[in-house]
Amino acid sequence: MRILHLIILLLSITGFNTLASDIKKDNLLKACTINIASLDTLNGYEKYYHIPDENLNKYFSDKLDSMLKCWYVQNAFLLDSMELAEADTLKQTLPDSVYIQRLQSMQSAVSLSYNNTVKNFITMYTVRKPKQVAVMLGLGNYYFPLFEEALAKYGLPMELKYLPIIESALNPGANSVANAVGLWQFMYSTGKMYKLEISTFVDERRDPIKATDAAVRYLRDLYNMYHDWHLVIAAYNCGPGNVNKAIKRSGNAKDYWKIYYNLPKETRGYVPAFIAANYVMNFYQNHNIFPKAPDFPIITDTLMVNEYLHFNQIAEVIGISIEQIRALNPQYLRDIIPANKVKAYSIVLPQEEISAYLENELIIHDHRRTEFFPNNEIVNPQSKFVTFDPSNIKGRDKVIYIVKSNDNISAVSSWFRVQASDLKFWNKLRKNYIKAGQKLTIYVPEGQGEYFRGFNKMSSVEKKKTLNKTPTLSPTPNLASAVVPAQVESSETTKENVAPKLLEKTDDTAKKIDTIKHQEFVYYTVRKGDSCWTIAQKFPSVSHKDIMKINNISAAKGLKVGQKLKIRQNK
Repeated sequence: MRILHLIILLLSITGFNTLASDIKKDNLLKACTINIASLDTLNGYEKYYHIPDENLNKYFSDKLDSMLKCWYVQNAFLLDSMELAEADTLKQTLPDSVYIQRLQSMQSAVSLSYNNTVKNFITMYTVRKPKQVAVMLGLGNYYFPLFEEALAKYGLPMELKYLPIIESALNPGANSVANAVGLWQFMYSTGKMYKLEISTFVDERRDPIKATDAAVRYLRDLYNMYHDWHLVIAAYNCGPGNVNKAIKRSGNAKDYWKIYYNLPKETRGYVPAFIAANYVMNFYQNHNIFPKAPDFPIITDTLMVNEYLHFNQIAEVIGISIEQIRALNPQYLRDIIPANKVKAYSIVLPQEEISAYLENELIIHDHRRTEFFPNNEIVNPQSKFVTFDPSNIKGRDKVIYIVKSNDNISAVSSWFRVQASDLKFWNKLRKNYIKAGQKLTIYVPEGQGEYFRGFNKMSSVEKKKTLNKTPTLSPTPNLASAVVPAQVESSETTKENVAPKLLEKTDDTAKKIDTIKHQEFVYYTVRKGDSCWTIAQKFPSVSHKDIMKINNISAAKGLKVGQKLKIRQNK
């Protein structure tokens, strides 16, 4: 990294312009030369170029497997679906001539060489890991447009959008043993060099948009050093210092294949893996692999936040899974957005939740605010993070969940809207291992016990579908007595305007509910502090959106004390 700092400093002193416009067309055209030769006709080419024949798959295979374990993939993709079953039907390698012909047919600004090491990576993707490729193709629908936009902005080849496939397998939460982080696997020093924020609460190396912009600028600067995309890709992985040493040890050769055996072993696999990734992303259908689209909506939108906000505030008010918020905002390390009037931060949400957020923005920020941010501070005077004691279960409903086959801690905690750490605490689990038939004790918000007990009878697919729904409250005797009249006339005159007498309310909860019941609707009188969301919690199977729709409310902030709201009775 020090060498990179010195090189950039020297370039700035000499007035070297690193703008994308300075990447000359002739330099890019030089990179278009495709060095592909049949293994049967190499002759002296192999000796001259030291054509490698290594199996370096182990350095990349684990990344593909870890990608399948992240929360979003486990919950958004059905990995036992028909599409993935079909992906396993063609498990065979092809003749070298087929791979060579296909690579030659691709119009690429990056040289797509072919050798046995490249072939080993193609086999890994198409034969050993077709399911992972299917998922990456599905994730690519979300990530590739981000990458393409940044590459176009700085004038770099579009093929580079496949670099995160070998860096992180498109997992924004990836963290290597060398502490490289995010989709583009930035080291701390390189991330700071490209102005990414890395702090206690925020790590922008995990931010898909900001990290992509920084990564493309880094690739642009490396190209201005080497003018060879193979060397750029190698330097991106191990740093320009290691590439410069390999060049020097190889007699100042500036060809990747000539310096190949002087590079670190893992770096030797990066260019072959990159070539294989380009191959599989273009010819996956020829191997009977098809993109697996996520079950969750992948269309998102971004909002700006200018005051402290906790993910739980959003999740509890608009009824979205906190795990989904984390998956869409991996840059926030503690579920806290440390925004203020001086510096705003972004929050990414599913597009269908944007309206709910905007309509309830004030309510979201007020919700449990003194609990999350006492004295309007992120941390208390002892500099400890604000946490919530899972042993304090007062006022919560207890649910016993029986573990099913293929369940895991991450999935169960997301279904029940609880922290995985709390789930482990309640059940005295030291590891993330649970087994079929095991009984888990889970504490959910008061009144939601009956709703969550029903999860024992649901399939995994059905439980996943509840993640975007607001949990319904269990009916209580007090609530029932408040909304059920002693007698309802059956004549036509009582269906619309006749208000029968209410039963006498005998406790504090009932006294707070002022309702008038008709045959199909309940009428609720708005009290001070009410919102559409809090009112919806008082009625089974009713959401805040239902209340807004039936009462023609366009903005949830517009409720007035004393206002009568019509609420449909769900049977």
